[in-house]
Amino acid sequence: MELLDKAAEDPYVLSIKITIYRLAKQSRIADALQRAAENGKHVSVLFEVKARFDEENNINQAQRLQKAGCFVIYGISNFKTHTKLCLIVRKEEDDLVTRYVHLSSGNYNEVTSKLYTDMSLLTTKDSYANDVSEFFNAITGHSKPIKYNNLLTAPGDMRSGLIDLINKEAENSLKKLPAGIVIKINSLQDLDVINALYRASSAGVKIKLIVRGMCCLKPGKNGLSENITVKSIVGNFLEHSRVYYFHNNGDPLVYGGSADVMVRSLDRRIESLYLITDDFLKQEAINILHYNLRDNVNSYYLKDDSNYVKELVDNEAPFNIHEKFYTVTTNDVLKAKLF
Repeated sequence: MELLDKAAEDPYVLSIKITIYRLAKQSRIADALQRAAENGKHVSVLFEVKARFDEENNINQAQRLQKAGCFVIYGISNFKTHTKLCLIVRKEEDDLVTRYVHLSSGNYNEVTSKLYTDMSLLTTKDSYANDVSEFFNAITGHSKPIKYNNLLTAPGDMRSGLIDLINKEAENSLKKLPAGIVIKINSLQDLDVINALYRASSAGVKIKLIVRGMCCLKPGKNGLSENITVKSIVGNFLEHSRVYYFHNNGDPLVYGGSADVMVRSLDRRIESLYLITDDFLKQEAINILHYNLRDNVNSYYLKDDSNYVKELVDNEAPFNIHEKFYTVTTNDVLKAKLF
């Protein structure tokens, strides 16, 4: 929020591009975008007008911004825009142009941000800026989608990209190399990805899934999914972030973003996952997964009969993820391991 507030008033900011899925009723985001347009900046806003329960609010906010001079796109035909991206272009004092990129798992909504656990990445690295610039060009119809450096996108290469990453872990396991997968999402429903996870499990890959809601995979089945565990966390906050971890023979590949593993997410939504390349930030994402796996207060485990059971603490000290995140230290982050 502070980023957009400052960008709206900064005389060196040239343009702002952002995707909007859900806004607060009294949105400071919309206020900042309106001020930016009124201050002469080019503002492009891709609104999803079919966001369930928020259709009216989104349309009203979009019309308000359009009247203020923003370039407003009312969704993409046949697709729902669910990705969370923002691109700010600023002319620096040395006349060079810097692109500030924000990639998120959470909506640009200051109300839900108080209730949801989410993660985001703010960067000026050209590798991300080039990807997001091309992505905005593609979704606004100015170019055809290309091969991205750090993004998996839908509709496009997200399903095949995830399956390739899963298959690589299976190949490593069969070669007796270290392998492992940890995925934290809201829902798991896509059959192709589920079958890839089953094959990886059969190849000996340890797979830990944190799926808050719907899960169509059955864990713990002999000969099929005995190497897969599934847990759901229901606590004080809504676990909303999506994180994908692939061991990659000791050089982990970690993605964050807004996409679940559902047919609608992979085929009928504008979505993106971003590769985390910075070593410390990658370790922070690993710690998020580590804390999710350690939680034994809010966790429910999915059994092979499709029933969930509450995890019992027994003699283990209680570990509540929604309390521990308030006291996390750099040392905790650096120590976190998943396998």
